[in-house]
Amino acid sequence: MSARSGARAARRRSSRPSRCSKSCARPRDPRDANVMSKSKSDETVTAFPDHDVIVPRKNLKSFAQKVSADESEFDWEAIERAEAALNELSPEFDGWMVSECDRLEAARKLLTAGGLSKGTTQVLFRAAHDIKGEGATFGFPLAARIADSLCRLVFHTPKPAALPLDLIDSHVAAIRAVVRENVRGDDDPIACEVADHLRALTDSFLRDQHRDDPEWLAEYGTPSIVPE
Repeated sequence: MSARSGARAARRRSSRPSRCSKSCARPRDPRDANVMSKSKSDETVTAFPDHDVIVPRKNLKSFAQKVSADESEFDWEAIERAEAALNELSPEFDGWMVSECDRLEAARKLLTAGGLSKGTTQVLFRAAHDIKGEGATFGFPLAARIADSLCRLVFHTPKPAALPLDLIDSHVAAIRAVVRENVRGDDDPIACEVADHLRALTDSFLRDQHRDDPEWLAEYGTPSIVPE
């Protein structure tokens, strides 16, 4: 069949048997499709033995709406106002980050006191995930990086009871130390070394947990170049 412009849709015919005689129920030859084409006001319908092909008369380009150069420009003034508002809030970021660290520590204590369960690990995961998402905005990208490793540890461990408490404690302590020591940026050599070490321990633990799961190892078992 030659190519046709426009979108095409296939419409299935009813599978119920026809009430007419056998002579009129004979399947139609697909080669007769062209002579059985019928037109409607806005489409062409070509009948086949078991379906119809509908070709709209209008080309999709007729529905396209042009956007002028002025309409597609960014509102740079709005962006500048947003950046100014963010700068005004930046002095409060330290206090917010301390609050997030306190929340993470409370989640760690809850996990230690209440035991490793789905509920306690979810509380810890949410606290770590918030730091992962907010740390860079608050000026602590290395805290976000370590929190990402902690999220990976909690999320990918098959059973909560298998989580290593000492590795969780090390992650939480490292995040709090980064904030307490006001380690800004992402190039502090000591903090980077700690972050790399914790991620290596996490990956080693998870590979061992999933050693009998080739699909997991293939998808998650290799180090990622970006946070998950």
